[in-house]
Amino acid sequence: MKYPVLFSLVLAIVLQLNCNTKQSQPDAAYLANIQEWHQKRMASLQKPDGWLSLAGLYWLNQGENSFGDDPANDIVFPADKAPAFIGTFLLQDTTVTVRINPGIPVYHDNQPVTRLVLKNDLSGNPTILNYGSLSWYIIKRGDKYGVRLKDSESPRLKNFKGIEMFPINPEWRIKATFEPYEPLKTIKVPTVLGTVDESLCPGALVFFYNGEQYQLDPIAEPDDEQFFLIFGDQTNGVETYGAGRFLYADAPDSNNITYIDFNKAYNPPCIFTPYATCQLPPAQNIFPFKITAGEKNYQGAGH
Repeated sequence: MKYPVLFSLVLAIVLQLNCNTKQSQPDAAYLANIQEWHQKRMASLQKPDGWLSLAGLYWLNQGENSFGDDPANDIVFPADKAPAFIGTFLLQDTTVTVRINPGIPVYHDNQPVTRLVLKNDLSGNPTILNYGSLSWYIIKRGDKYGVRLKDSESPRLKNFKGIEMFPINPEWRIKATFEPYEPLKTIKVPTVLGTVDESLCPGALVFFYNGEQYQLDPIAEPDDEQFFLIFGDQTNGVETYGAGRFLYADAPDSNNITYIDFNKAYNPPCIFTPYATCQLPPAQNIFPFKITAGEKNYQGAGH
């Protein structure tokens, strides 16, 4: 009679081990998923034309705007990085045309440029001009047009040491219910420029934390596969960036369910450079508790 009892005990242990193994596999897979996401994020930041390469932002006036590294220009590029007088940007209403002075080797798509109408970033395919380690293109913010300058040899890029993250915690992957706004709602989103953007919000993401109900207003078009979230919490200005963080969440499934994974919360580009034009969290997206997940404050080179 001892053997059946012993067999039952061994069988119970084996079943428990199998159960534990099955439970640990998702944890290991989840850990690897977040680590992979973080590695890709770091690789993206370290691209020669990533956010760490930003070297200048210059707003255009209507009419001609001369540029180069000579202080006599309307737009002064960093010293010793460009010719004294490269050319001019001509802003006429909503059209920006660049004219390059003779003998200055500025290129677009590996072709020399003398005169060219420039597409801005909101077109989805901005016209990028190159000279040496510098590249630049036109951005549009509200009714303003500016020149965004990047430098593939930027000290911020060379001195980048990575970004510390909170310990990965699966409990910060929170189930959310999508409650659509009918009709679609436009929300006001402040920016670091002191302006306010109006962005389309298809509905609220409603979730529970510590037994309390909260919601986020995402930014998305009706057919987007992902929602863009800008949020703030009580870690801002201490463990995390003072102006909030960004996050993407998958669009809801057929049952209006998605997951907000705060382990993938990341810093806006304004934390790295004064030349970015970041959006800030809308008031309704600032939470009265700490979200100890995702990227922490950046401790790298100052602005």
